[in-house]
This record gives sequence, structure tokens and C-alpha cells, in this order.
Amino acid sequence: MSHAAGAANRPAPLSSAAQWISSSAATSPLGSRGLHRRLRVHFFDAIRLIAIVCQIREITMLKPMNSSSSENLSRQSRTGAGERLPGTPEPMHRWRGAGDVWLAGDSWGDPANTLVVLQHGGGQTRHAWKGTGQVLGDAGYYAVAFDARGHGDSDWSRDGSYSQDLMVQDLQCVLSALGNRGCVLVGASMGGGTSLVAAGEHAVDALALVLVDIAPRIEPEGVQNIQAFMRRNPDGFGSLDEVAEAIASYQPHRTRPQSLQGLAKNVRLGVDGRYHWHWDPRFLQGHRDLAQRQTRLESCARALDVPTLLVKGAKSDVLTDEGVQEFQALAPNSEYMNIASAGHMVAGDRNDAFGKAVVEFLTRVVPADGTRLEWRERAELIDRLNAPDLNDVP
Repeated sequence: MSHAAGAANRPAPLSSAAQWISSSAATSPLGSRGLHRRLRVHFFDAIRLIAIVCQIREITMLKPMNSSSSENLSRQSRTGAGERLPGTPEPMHRWRGAGDVWLAGDSWGDPANTLVVLQHGGGQTRHAWKGTGQVLGDAGYYAVAFDARGHGDSDWSRDGSYSQDLMVQDLQCVLSALGNRGCVLVGASMGGGTSLVAAGEHAVDALALVLVDIAPRIEPEGVQNIQAFMRRNPDGFGSLDEVAEAIASYQPHRTRPQSLQGLAKNVRLGVDGRYHWHWDPRFLQGHRDLAQRQTRLESCARALDVPTLLVKGAKSDVLTDEGVQEFQALAPNSEYMNIASAGHMVAGDRNDAFGKAVVEFLTRVVPADGTRLEWRERAELIDRLNAPDLNDVP
């Protein structure tokens, strides 16, 4: 294209535009007044269109922080999970995750203190770590727990993607919002896998790592049991009693909770009038290659250079003694604790039985303010997590 041709295609300068209006007014059958009236109408039409676009953009970009009916409708459109039940706590925070997925979170303690990030297992919510988070906050840490994408009050992935890499990216986004500082990573099951990858591949500045009932080697049968439980009742439940029955059938050694209100956090009321699990069903449809997963997590375990604790539920069908021994061989400086009363966590569980080990480890290895607590002080904090009823309660 010649220079002259390019110049001809460029927008005319303002003076040329004014000349065009004047010449057009002179030749227009409407005359100058008619042409100016047409231009004024088009101008205000354009302004109204821009205002509408801005309003739409503002609606789609703002963080939802209130509990109005319009906010609930907006939340449902993003999660597809249905209506939150009365009494379900609103999240204290919302952070933007990878791909514009909003992540809901809670926190305890002074934000200036040592950061501890608590990540839940598949099918759980941030509420599973509530008791532990409160104790850590009182112990001088800043504890943060957030719903993984596709869970709880966090958004569902638009394309149904829930890969481990996306989970790590979400963690990075939360840490970025919190100032990109060093943190202790605590993860149960799925959240533990995310934490191990983030620490082992140095995707975040980890100060310490706690893995709850998860390791590179896990038992396929246990994984299948979890997936089978999560796939049950695709048409939902008629009552919270039915929800409690489903959990009891998965782990019959558990004592049924006296109050079912805590389970309300784990279900949503669908348009069909039935209760449905809070998670995105597409979460279970992703490709899972356990051999490839094990290879990656073994590399991460070998690369660990921070204080690490592995906690196992004695009744777990996911992590066996062999899996623990293999992890200890990969990370010889790691510590290990077995919780006799615990199995693998499931929807509705509080992780407080594991939280006792978390608090004991962190107050000993990563003191909140650099000052090690006396034994009695640590014991008092740990005793607060004695909870015979492991189901999530308000």
C-alpha cells in the first residue's frame, strides 16, 4: 500500500471532520439545522449505548459481597449449584482466581501475622477447617481457608476444568491478593495434592507443609470409593436426613450428628425443590491418571526443602502404611503422625481431628511470632480441637 493510499484510509483529523459537517450541511436537503439535529440524536444514542455497555461490564466484574436476592441470582448463574440454604455463612472474602473464577474464603487472626493457607479435600468446603483456623488465629497466625473452584461458594469453571495445575494457579492468585508472601501450606486430600505440587515445584514461597491423608502413592480402591460416593444421588435428596444417611453409609463407623444444620453448608436447594451437593458434577468427569499423578508428586516430594508433616487417618482407605513409608523415603526429613480415630475426610466433615496435629506441628516448628510456646500453652490450644462429632456444625 502506498503512503498516499494509507493516508487516505486513516481517520480524518478533527478540523477535516468540521469541514465535512459544514460542507454536508450546505448540500443536505435538510439544511444545517436538520443535519445538526440528526447528529445530536446519533450522539446521544451513542452515549446511551456506552452507558449500557459500562453497566454490563460493571455487573460482570464487581466482586459480589452482599446477600441480596439479586446477588443470590448472580451467584447461582455462576455456580449452577442452586440456592444457598438459610443460615449458611457468607464468605468473608472473595478473591479472583485463574480464568476470572471467583474464590470464596474465610480468615482468622491478624493479617500481619505468619500466613497459613488451609485447603480442603474434594467434596468439602472451607468450613471443614473452621475450628483449626480459629485456633491458629488465636495462636498468633493468620489462617486463611478458601473454597476450591467448583466447591462451596466459589465459582464453577466455565469450561468444567478442574486440573491440578488450575488449582495451583488459584492458590497463586489468592497469595498474590494477600501480598505474595511466604506461607505455610496445609492441605487435606485434594488440597494436599495442590499444596505438595505448589511447594515441591516452588510455585509459591512455602515456609512449611502439612499433608493430611494424602501422598504420592494412594490406593485406587479408596479413590473409587470416594468417587462412587460423590456420584451417588445425582437427582439430589429430599431432606437433610437423607444427606446424613448418605454420609453414614459411606463411613458407617462415624456417629451421626445430633444436629443436621451443619450439613446445610454442603448442599444447595435446586429449582426442583431437592437438595443437591454444592460441588460441580463436572469435577468428577476430568481425566485422572493415577500413575502420572504419582510420578509428578514423587518428584515434588523429593524436592521438598521445608519442614513437612504427613498426617494419616488410621481408618483411611486412601493412604496406607505403604504409602506413608514411600513418602518418608522420598522426603526423609519429614515428620509423620497417625490419627487413630480418623478415616479419610468426606463432605460435611470437620478436619479438627487432623487439625490437632497441624497446630502441634506449627507451634513447634514455625512459631507465629518467632517465640516458641510453652508446652502447656500449646496443649491448651490443641485441646480446643477435641471434637467427638466430626460433622461440620455452625
